[in-house]
Amino acid sequence: MIFDKVSFIFYPIQVLFSTVVLPIILASILYYLLRPLLQLIEKMKVPKIWGIFIIFLTAVGLITLLVFLVLPFLKVQFWKLVDEFPTYFNQLILTLDSFFSNSIFAPYYNQLDINASELLDSGLENIGQMVADALGGIASGLTTFISTLTGIILSIVTVPFILFYLLKDGDNLPKYVMKLLPPRMREDAQAILKNADHQISAYIQGQILVAMCIGTMVTIGFLIIDMKYALLLGVLAMFTSVVPYLGPVIAITPAIIIAIVTSPFMLVKLAIVWTVVQLVEGKFISPQIMGKTLHIHPITIIFVLLTAGSLFGVAGVILGIPGYALLKVFTTHLFQLLKVRYNKYEVDIRMHYERPKYEDEK
Repeated sequence: MIFDKVSFIFYPIQVLFSTVVLPIILASILYYLLRPLLQLIEKMKVPKIWGIFIIFLTAVGLITLLVFLVLPFLKVQFWKLVDEFPTYFNQLILTLDSFFSNSIFAPYYNQLDINASELLDSGLENIGQMVADALGGIASGLTTFISTLTGIILSIVTVPFILFYLLKDGDNLPKYVMKLLPPRMREDAQAILKNADHQISAYIQGQILVAMCIGTMVTIGFLIIDMKYALLLGVLAMFTSVVPYLGPVIAITPAIIIAIVTSPFMLVKLAIVWTVVQLVEGKFISPQIMGKTLHIHPITIIFVLLTAGSLFGVAGVILGIPGYALLKVFTTHLFQLLKVRYNKYEVDIRMHYERPKYEDEK
């Protein structure tokens, strides 16, 4: 309640994030994805400016193909799934009711006194109420919707311009930053920027490649076992895989519901496909592409995701890990620098004033 009354104080920060920070973040992600391609084109003796135009024209062509070839099919599958969801919900409840009623858990299940028909009626009423509430929320929040839509349009318009200048002058950006710092800080700042650039570049490029591999494998696997909505579920797996640990759970949930409703054998085939995908991704793809890029413990990743998600929502879940990686680079370098400079047991006094060296510099 108190936060609602003082939330207007944070409105300028929200506007700044939606209009300035968000386009910069999106452009930076695209920059790290496209920079290796631009470097490859430059090795072919093509001027940088022409290489950027080639990349932009290729991107426009690919987006056009996706919009006209893939998007209509995804749209059909999505709306078909939305229309059939109440049916899937009914069949899921009845299937689970039949399973527990005739299993070894039947005595315990019967003690719960669950009536499947009443549960279905209640569930359908709740779904209808949820739809009505959602429509009412859309109607009452039309101004917010228009504001959000305007922010998205501005991001779409501004991102290509920011991306163009990042590709054109991104290599010189550290030099501009160095000029703003005192001379005694430049060497350490350059080391931090270099390590941060390496970490973020490897993370973004690796995550996108791994996500594309997962989406492709899931789609092919679901097509082989004749799973409904194979392409839609594959695309969902691709996008959610960028979120460590939580992404696969989100991706597999609708597939499990569809498999349970279809047949028990489909559930077995789904388990086989998903196990194969996870084994291939975990044992071969991720180690080769990602390696040990960020050196972050799994427990730390989970805490970062929960904290960032609570504070910043979906954006926090997606950007929490690379943000933590940047913070870790800075704090690790600072700690090593202080430890080396002020270690009273160091024999050589000159070592007090040498900055720490990273693995790629040794």
